[in-house]
Amino acid sequence: MRGRGAAKILVGLLLVALLLSGCGTSGGSGEEFVFGVVLVGPYNDHGWSEAHYRAAEYAVEKLGNARFVYLDKVNAADRPNTTLEQVIDDMVNEGATMILTTSDDFAADTDVVAAKYPDIPFVHISGDHAKTGAAPANIANFMGRMEYGKAIAGCAAALKTQTGAIGYVGPLINSETRRLASAAYLGARYCYDTYRSSDAQDLRFVVNWIGFWFNIPGVTLDPTDVSGDLINSGVDVLISGIDTTEAIVVAGQRADRGEQVWAIPYDFEDACSVKPEVCLGTPYFNWGPSYVRLIERARKGEQDGQLEWEAPYWKDINDSERSLVGFVEGDALTQEERDTLHQYIADLASGKAKLFVGPLNYQDGSSFLADGAEATDDEIWNLPQLLEGMEGASN
Repeated sequence: MRGRGAAKILVGLLLVALLLSGCGTSGGSGEEFVFGVVLVGPYNDHGWSEAHYRAAEYAVEKLGNARFVYLDKVNAADRPNTTLEQVIDDMVNEGATMILTTSDDFAADTDVVAAKYPDIPFVHISGDHAKTGAAPANIANFMGRMEYGKAIAGCAAALKTQTGAIGYVGPLINSETRRLASAAYLGARYCYDTYRSSDAQDLRFVVNWIGFWFNIPGVTLDPTDVSGDLINSGVDVLISGIDTTEAIVVAGQRADRGEQVWAIPYDFEDACSVKPEVCLGTPYFNWGPSYVRLIERARKGEQDGQLEWEAPYWKDINDSERSLVGFVEGDALTQEERDTLHQYIADLASGKAKLFVGPLNYQDGSSFLADGAEATDDEIWNLPQLLEGMEGASN
């Protein structure tokens, strides 16, 4: 009896082990899945590229039996002799069966390389060639509606400014960067008028472009100099639209000299840590959950060649498992300013506060939206100019 009972126990344990070997996180069984991530900047830039790198790490943790390969600083300055095709050839040789290219700068080259590898799904972040039909069928586009995050940033700036002048440190000029800068302006106008009871016509909003997503010595304007010049012109809040942290660094340096200035960095959730005492907050991308969904879709062969433009999770924009776009409040906000900012976020969520709604004109004075008219997604996505009232170049 004892021997038969022991045998039954052993069989039971073996069955449990077999069952457990097929359980766990999604994708935990079967062949290891390898995906490639191409980064335009340094993987530790405290901005855009680091947010994507962290997302890849998150996806590996959540998916199980997955691994990623990456190359950062894929741009003409840092790697002048490296093409996107070479990068992806190497990733495919390392076993990658899905590729994420994470910059608008990669749009045309992603199309070319995806055509070379028609059986590999590609996701190009921030572009729209899948939507326009310019991309091969194995490319999907993905982006978050950071317009809302930028509007919240603009609101925070308008609540804090003492000079009535806000500066925006922009990267290169294209439809994406115009619509994000314009969203920040619209958020600032709304909050200056609605919550501070001040005339939005008196609010200055100055955009200075550096020429790329981050500093390239000898090619772009130096964002440190641009940030300093904006402060020298009377701006007391800097909003960053670039991938790196120069705006908050400069604001912190000027604050250390006794000046009353603040900053709002961009992209990366922990960017306020650079100088917390001058930080009003950070609009950031939480790519991790989206990476998991996009990778699972690709693993199952269910990726479709579409543009997905994802809004924040309005019940809690900082829900780390559900919201792609969030806003971390900075230490430099007073409690009253925090409460007002919460009200603005609630107004955005309910639709009481809208972004691109008329009457609005383009910067050159031509009509964009009639009184009460709301812009379509296509009109926002392809914004051809900055808005009337904004200072700075549109093209």
